[in-house]
Amino acid sequence: MSTSTASTSPSGTSTDPTNVIVETRNLGKIYRDFWGRKKVNALKALDIEVRKGEIFGLLGPNGSGKSTTIKLMLGLLFPTSGRAFVFGKDATDVSKNERIGYLPEESYLYKFLNAEETLDFYGRLFDMPADVRRERTEQLIQMVGLQRARRRQLKEYSKGMTRRIGLAQALINEPDFLVLDEPTTGLDPIGTREMKDLILRLRDQGKTILLCSHQLADVQDVCDRVAILHQGELKELGRVDSLLKVQDVTEIHVKGLDDKTKQDIKDLISRSNSELLQMDNPTTTMEQLFLDIVRESDQRPGRRGGGA
Repeated sequence: MSTSTASTSPSGTSTDPTNVIVETRNLGKIYRDFWGRKKVNALKALDIEVRKGEIFGLLGPNGSGKSTTIKLMLGLLFPTSGRAFVFGKDATDVSKNERIGYLPEESYLYKFLNAEETLDFYGRLFDMPADVRRERTEQLIQMVGLQRARRRQLKEYSKGMTRRIGLAQALINEPDFLVLDEPTTGLDPIGTREMKDLILRLRDQGKTILLCSHQLADVQDVCDRVAILHQGELKELGRVDSLLKVQDVTEIHVKGLDDKTKQDIKDLISRSNSELLQMDNPTTTMEQLFLDIVRESDQRPGRRGGGA
């Protein structure tokens, strides 16, 4: 009998298989027309894991399968092939949704309610007692910075304010797993920074977060690992810091240095009474990595070699 042991990633994320929050196995989805003929192969044999306590980025251009993946995880769609599991339960098991918070790309909220009424309404959907709803509403309004607009009707909110109240309603049930689709849409630079800081704080509180965004700088700032999809296929998967490293270039911008030469350089620096602060591979940006993968996709079918 074999046993598995837990390990910890550099970011502190556990890689113990018992701490996998979301797992997809050969997950696929084909959309068909009225007569049952294949119309779009939206997702092809997706295998990913989202681990407890991490921020996992899901990237891809329009039509790459991101929204389909999220809907399959939430049980809003049934897979054509493969399976998805959330908290160890099949994604079609609706009981798991009590532990999930979801911020869709477009928040469909009741425009004639104010922030307090909106959060109270969603708290009722989770059968929360009145005193708990009041306390939770107050906490969330302060958390997302809507104290001054708490009694304004949502129809008067800007898009940025709507994103804030949308995030608050996604958190009303104290979820363990958060799915955030374009959370910084409509926010100004200060609001964007505040949103990213909030997402990082939520991770530090132990929440697991799936972040789907077109803002590649946001993903680079907050995500621990990312999966890049294109035309329904997984093209790249790994830690952000590893994926962004340019492996064949050193910080002194000399290509092709071997370990012996690097050691000679270190020795030379030491003999010159200088201090070596760092010798490492430089990194590219999430934007450049994303564009390179999309451009290469048609020429190089299948997934690139990469991380975990």
